[in-house]
Amino acid sequence: MIPTIKVKFLVGFFIIFSVSLLLLNHFVVQIIETSNEKIITQDLVSLKKNSSVYVKQTFMINHYNNDEIYFQQMAKEMVEDLHHVSSSEVSAYTVSGDRIYTSNDQKFMSGIDEDLKNALNGKTAYTIYYTNSAAEVYYSYPVVMDGKKVGILRFAKDFSLLHEQSKHILDFIYYVTIAIFAVAFIFSYILSRNITIPIIKLTQASTEVTNGNLNIRIAFKRKDEIGKLANNFSKMIEKIKMQIGKIENDRDRLEELNRHRKQFYDNVTHELKTPLTSILGYAEMIQENGQDDKVFFDKGMNHIVDESKRLHEMVVNLLELSKETTAQEAFECIEAGRILQDVCEGMSFKAERYKKTIQSTVEESLYVYGNADKLRQVFINVIDNAIKYGYSQSDILVQAHFLHGFVQITIINKGEEMKSEDLINVFEPFYRVDRRLSKETGSRGLGLSICKAIVIEHGGSIHIMSENQETSVHIQLPYRVLKRDPV
Repeated sequence: MIPTIKVKFLVGFFIIFSVSLLLLNHFVVQIIETSNEKIITQDLVSLKKNSSVYVKQTFMINHYNNDEIYFQQMAKEMVEDLHHVSSSEVSAYTVSGDRIYTSNDQKFMSGIDEDLKNALNGKTAYTIYYTNSAAEVYYSYPVVMDGKKVGILRFAKDFSLLHEQSKHILDFIYYVTIAIFAVAFIFSYILSRNITIPIIKLTQASTEVTNGNLNIRIAFKRKDEIGKLANNFSKMIEKIKMQIGKIENDRDRLEELNRHRKQFYDNVTHELKTPLTSILGYAEMIQENGQDDKVFFDKGMNHIVDESKRLHEMVVNLLELSKETTAQEAFECIEAGRILQDVCEGMSFKAERYKKTIQSTVEESLYVYGNADKLRQVFINVIDNAIKYGYSQSDILVQAHFLHGFVQITIINKGEEMKSEDLINVFEPFYRVDRRLSKETGSRGLGLSICKAIVIEHGGSIHIMSENQETSVHIQLPYRVLKRDPV
């Protein structure tokens, strides 16, 4: 099992604090032991100095030829005096290591210890013995008179108080260190949780995102780096979700576009096939019958001519629609109101044949940036539809005015209301609201498609509303301020 970051944190902190505790304890013990040795050494040096002065004074009072014999004779008196003066147990030895006299037999019952061996060799030495909470130092040095070793003095001095104080200091430092270690470890644990828990949540959230769940959200009420990381993670998820939404919309749009494209080509095939089939059928019958049947010949030829014209018009419209969607001709600043007014005047004769009138209200100086011929074609197609599909003895209202930075053009006619599905699909190529009436009026279902393409090319919009026995076409084109040349 792979250890988590939390476990690594805790194990790392535990190792660091444990090693630090051991090192600190080791160095503190070394420092205290060194300090104790220094104190003991100074005390023993002072003890040796005082005892040596006492022995020399004793020897100066009595002048003996053999100082070694005198040392043995005066050993009891010296040991007792030094015992009272130094507050230590004292023992006197010959130069060969034989004990002469001791102030406490139990203290010096053991054999020859290390310090006594060094004293026999002419060195000063001491040995420390620790028992439970007691500490005792055995200190031995050779007594030298006039350059001659006459005996050995050995002291047993109690340093339990110093040892106990040192032990208390070590215990205090140890417990304080343990307490600091515990507090630091608890703090490290809390810190590790404070760091690792958000990371765990971020890891779980990223796993959910990897599995495709983009509805996951993370919110930390903190302003540090982890809080910023969580906030950035949430923003990243939102952006990913937005991008996926855009991709899905583009996919749906492409699917819809492909569907419309297929439908368009199917309609084109059908619309082209119908007149060609009719033309081919009459042509074959004329070829078989020749001119024997004059009436049939004239009827067939007229039908061929009519269908050829319809086919030609359809091809021209298709080419026009293709041109609108693929290329943009040169634009210039033109007055859309004047073009609309000219179209109204030109279409008034056709309106009269359908027993209708055109009433126009057009403001002046309605400038737009575009192509005059294409806009003229838009106005002609829309007004022509209003003439063909409006009620007889009705008025067609044409209005044009400036509105919020746009040129607003509205064509209204009285007639049957369009269905909601017709309003949605009316701008699709080859879509006809009433196929029977469309054939009677010569509609191919391409006029409004061409109009929409032209309007969009000019940066505008077009839509149709139909209610209360009234149909209105609304066209918006961006208004263009006419720049006049300076005089």
